[in-house]
Order: sequence, then C-alpha cells, then structure tokens
Amino acid sequence: MNMEKLFHLKEHNTNVRTEIVAGLTTFLTMAYILAVNPNILGVVMDRSGVFVATAIASAIATFIMGFIANYPIALSAGLGLNAYFAYTVCLGELGGDPSAFTICLTAVFCEGIIFIIMSFFKVREQIINGIPMNLKNGITAGIGLFVAFIGMQNAGIIVADSATIVGLGSFSRAEVALALIGFVIILILVHYQVKGAILVGILATWVLAMIAESIGWYVVDVENGVYSVFPNFSAGLQLSSISNTAFKFNFGWAARNLIQFIAIMFSFLYVDLFDTVGTVVGVADKADLLDEDGKLPRVGSVLMADAVGTTAGACLGTSTITSFVESSAGVAAGGRTGLTAVTTGVLFLVSLFLSPIFLAIPGFATAPALIYVGMLMLSSAKKINFEDDIADTAAAYMALIMMPLAYSIATGIMFGILVWVILKVCEGKAKEINPVMWVVFILFVLRIISLVTNFS
Repeated sequence: MNMEKLFHLKEHNTNVRTEIVAGLTTFLTMAYILAVNPNILGVVMDRSGVFVATAIASAIATFIMGFIANYPIALSAGLGLNAYFAYTVCLGELGGDPSAFTICLTAVFCEGIIFIIMSFFKVREQIINGIPMNLKNGITAGIGLFVAFIGMQNAGIIVADSATIVGLGSFSRAEVALALIGFVIILILVHYQVKGAILVGILATWVLAMIAESIGWYVVDVENGVYSVFPNFSAGLQLSSISNTAFKFNFGWAARNLIQFIAIMFSFLYVDLFDTVGTVVGVADKADLLDEDGKLPRVGSVLMADAVGTTAGACLGTSTITSFVESSAGVAAGGRTGLTAVTTGVLFLVSLFLSPIFLAIPGFATAPALIYVGMLMLSSAKKINFEDDIADTAAAYMALIMMPLAYSIATGIMFGILVWVILKVCEGKAKEINPVMWVVFILFVLRIISLVTNFS
C-alpha cells in the first residue's frame, strides 16, 4: 500500500509514524465509548450485541473518513444521543416496551438515509461553509472548553454540587490526583518536544493507576461504577451476539404512529447534524485544514462518512454514529491525514478481540489528554475579532460560552447562529445572510418551539 499516494503525507508535513501514534492517541481517548455505549443501551438491548455493533460501525465510518475524506477525524456512537435513545424514548415515551429499541433503530436508520440525501445535495456542506469565520473560531474555542470539562468530569476533578451546580472534587481520591499528575506529565513532555507526548501521558497515568490499585489507594467498587484498571481476560466476547441487535427495525410501528416517529427522528437528526458540524469545524481548524476563506475542502466526503456510519450503525444495532471531538487529541499528537483515522478504525476492529486491554484504561487516565487538548483548542479565542461587527462577535461569544455550560456542541451552535441572524437583521444587513443560514435559523426556531412545547 502506497501511503504517500493514498494520504499525501508530505503535503501535510507528516509521516507514517506520527499518523499511527496520532491514531492510537485518538483511539485511547475515545475507547471509553466501547464501555459506555453498551452500558447505556444495554438497559433496553443486548449489551454484548451493542458492543460488537459499536466497534464495527465505528470502524466502517472511520475508514470512510480516512480513505475517502483523508481527514484525521474518528467517529463512534454519540454520547447524549445514546441516552436519549435508551432513557427518553425507549423507557420514557415508549413506556419500556421490550421492542422499543427497534423503533429507535428505525428512526436512526431513517435519519442516516436523510443525511446521505442531504450530503448528495450538499446541504450540510453549505451549512459548514456558510458559518462566519468569527463564529467558527468561537465554535473551536467553545469545543476546547467543552472537551476540557469532559476530561475534568471523567477524572472527578469537577463534580456535581447541589449548591453551586459544579464544584471541585477531592484531591484525596486517586482518580483526581493521578489525572492532574498525568496532565503535568504531558505538559513536561510537550515542553521537551517528546514525540507522542499525549499517548505517553495516557499510558503513564494508567500505569500509575495500576500501582494505586495494588497498594489500595484506588479502591474497586463495581456497584458504584469504579472498576479495576487491570485487564480481565477471563471475560470473553461472543461475536455472534450481534444477531440480537442487527437489522431489528420496526417500520410497521413507524407507519402507524407517523407523527410521533417523525418527532423522535428529528431529535436524533438535529443533535447529530450540529454536533458533527461543530466537531468538524473545530478539529479541522486546529489541524490547519481550513482554507484561507475558512472553508473545509472535501467537506462533502466528511459528512458522507458520518451519514453512512449512522446508517450502518442502525443496521448493526447501535445509536447514531457521529464525529468525535476526541479526534482533536490525535490532531494535537500530530495527526493531519486520513491515516490517523484509518489507524483508529483498525483499533476499533482489534478491540473486538482485545477488549479487556482497551476497556481497562480508565476515564481518568485519558482525562489529561482531553484537558490538554482543550487548552490547545481554546487558543482559537485569540482569532476572534472583538472589534468586528457586533453580530459576528456576539455569535462567537455565545457559541464559546454555551457549549460547556449547556454541555452540548449543538446548543452552542444554535445560540451562535440565532444571535448572528437576529443581529444582522436588526443592523439592516439581512442581505449578508445566505439562504442556507436562513433555513438553519428557522430549524433552530422550530427546535426551541418543540422544546417549549415538550416542557409546557
């Protein structure tokens, strides 16, 4: 295989070793999804089947991203969407019916088909390229804060607090102390320009975690979700379990309850669309892949990977597949081409057979990487022109601040675009708003109306 011909490594000032290390780094920062997704969907579906479906669907989508789009972006089952799938729809709206998951899989499948059609007509591409540059910088910086927040949560550095909503975790806990030590290790390695600093930081934190467990500082408590950091090879995996989740559709129910089905499908579609837009813009910006006009070359291929991945995931038996913001960890490790994504995709397949090793790496060991990447992405705030048109400035600010506070990339983009369009109209500059952005604005307004209706 001619790597140079496939991925244009020299053009992107990278090499095979750097790309493989970046792909491994990306995988390690997002491998948690292989444990989290089956745990969440497992309350309404076969857990083992979901694990296999997640790994295979992630690999398919990530391979498309790597080979076709040639971008260092990995995909897997989106967090938030899987919880909506299991708890809001299956256990909530559908009353816990044992076959409820088949309705959700049908909605995800239809959403994927719609996205494939949208990609053919370049609707999603126009949305990405229609976002003002100031807002793109705000999105990137906002994702940085969001990623850092996720990392701090995973390590218990930031915890829930009934009085102040969030608070500082206890430094006496091994998770907190080791995550902070891991972060410092990454910073020191970066200072001395050590290759693969992020990956080394993750592995070093994991080794320290095994030592902490051995001496009794890190205490395993499975009932409260605290698992051993040592690999458990006694737990095998039956690949045939995917037969319990694959192609379990229920088009009959969808036809009989069309309005309710459309509402369920739209919720999946909305979050997936704008999470992907935000992630792609943010990761591409940090990898210097946007052109001089702030547009992303081959963006259609990027979005097609997401659409095909979602459709394949529904067929195999998992929730919506979307671009992962953790891809920014691989970018920070030097990943610039599709070889990074292909490496991550291969590891998703390998995880089917070596899952005990990958699943043993705890969230607090990958947290230092996310916190460091968040710092890098936040630097895009320097590019925001605060002396620019107030509409552009306010839009960037709202995207930046709402992503971490609302815990949603899609919500940050929603507030950014709503503010931008409204202010442009008030300034008498409605002509600067292209038709696609008007459509997006209307969709966001409808989304808010639907939320108000649901809560009223």
